[in-house]
Amino acid sequence: MKVTMTVNGRPMSAETEGRTLLSSFLREGLGLTGTHVGCDTTQCGACTVHVDGEPVKSCTVLAQDVAGKSVTTIEGMANKDGSLSVIQQAFQDHHGLQCGFCTPGMVMISAALLNEKPNPTEEEVRHYLKGNICRCTGYHNIVKAVMAAAGADSRKLAAE
Repeated sequence: MKVTMTVNGRPMSAETEGRTLLSSFLREGLGLTGTHVGCDTTQCGACTVHVDGEPVKSCTVLAQDVAGKSVTTIEGMANKDGSLSVIQQAFQDHHGLQCGFCTPGMVMISAALLNEKPNPTEEEVRHYLKGNICRCTGYHNIVKAVMAAAGADSRKLAAE
């Protein structure tokens, strides 16, 4: 079957099987490998993308169920001029990554939080990040990065 959706602001289509997960469709069907797959059970959050502006763990959503919707991946988070978005820059500035495997999902969930609540408390940030696992950083610098980006103009968080 042919599945069509808007990905990072551009209409995209690919042939796929009905059982294909959104994460596989993005990675293998469209070549957008920034969305990582760590568990296939929604436990780690590395596969988080935005579907119609809402964070979704793409490893448990069928691509066909997202047909016709708007999807933003980590590749779509940069500013239109190619520079890092506010949240991406904060992750870089505050060392909110180490091995980098969880980083795309962490950036995506953090952007969703800041779009929903531009000035969260540290406790709210930690609560929102609960569904995303990082095995390297201990979360301290990730939380620092999100807090640093807090209050920024939400239009700069992602190019949605």
